[in-house]
Amino acid sequence: MQRRDLLKLGLLGAVSTKASAMEQTALTGLVLDPGFAEHHIMPQHPESPARYERLRDEIEVSELLSKVTLLTPKRDIESELLLVHSATHIASIKRHDPAAHQAAVLATGGVLVAVDSVCNGLLDNAFCASRPPGHHATNTGKEEGFCYYNHIAIAARYAQKRYGLKRILIVDWDYHHGNGTEWAFYHDASVLFFSTHDAEAYPGTGSPEKTGTGEGRGFNINVHLPCGSGDKDIVAAFEDKLIPAVASFKPELILISAGFDSREDDLLGCHKITDQGFIQLTEIMLRLAKQYCDGKLISVLEGGYNLTGNAKASVAHLATLLKII
Repeated sequence: MQRRDLLKLGLLGAVSTKASAMEQTALTGLVLDPGFAEHHIMPQHPESPARYERLRDEIEVSELLSKVTLLTPKRDIESELLLVHSATHIASIKRHDPAAHQAAVLATGGVLVAVDSVCNGLLDNAFCASRPPGHHATNTGKEEGFCYYNHIAIAARYAQKRYGLKRILIVDWDYHHGNGTEWAFYHDASVLFFSTHDAEAYPGTGSPEKTGTGEGRGFNINVHLPCGSGDKDIVAAFEDKLIPAVASFKPELILISAGFDSREDDLLGCHKITDQGFIQLTEIMLRLAKQYCDGKLISVLEGGYNLTGNAKASVAHLATLLKII
């Protein structure tokens, strides 16, 4: 699909891609926006604008911008928030922190433009380098674990509603359990949720015994990886638990909560996963996407609080999506 076709649909940002489809082995989208650097919970807070700025700079230095298709977040998507969140929750976020509301809506809009691009067949996959994160958000009416709206959960519901998808896989490799995503789909057999995390860390959820309930029983897979777990441990979890589950589930779309606070030397995590480990995980996900859903895969940044580590892991992930590593 040529860039002019994306332009017709209003999916490209102001900065154009320099690469044609013939110059890369995968058509990969990248969501960037200056608005991702605007919100800060408070000075010195680790979920800072610098997370986005350092990541963006690392992508520019890596020269990957010449190989991706830049995407602009969808605007006017507040109605889509209601696919997951209550009107009361949204109103509370707006009232107590309007700047956070705007930032979180922008991040959600980034994931939704990626869904449109991939589900319309315009791109193979996409990475949303957005903030604030979202996988802890439920309906409490307040910030939870730096999250306001659950971008990945909204994306799944949006893909189901707009594109009629019946089976969606969400994989979360963040150091912290994606309790908000689990909450959104715990009773639902149409979404398979797989999470690796340290169950003893915030928010204290994610027990392997929590497998779903009702029609959703068996479609929630939690894997506890204790402090100090590294590449071999997380790759083994994917190979031993995720791959067999996916073979039965056969997803039509794969979404990844790409939290890089599970990387070595993170400020808020104690896993030891290296950039090579994230490359391996991404390769596994690409193989599953190719096997079951025509390569359709979208990832969104969640945690990652060592500025350099988060940026380097994100670039390794993005380069792997492009299939140039």
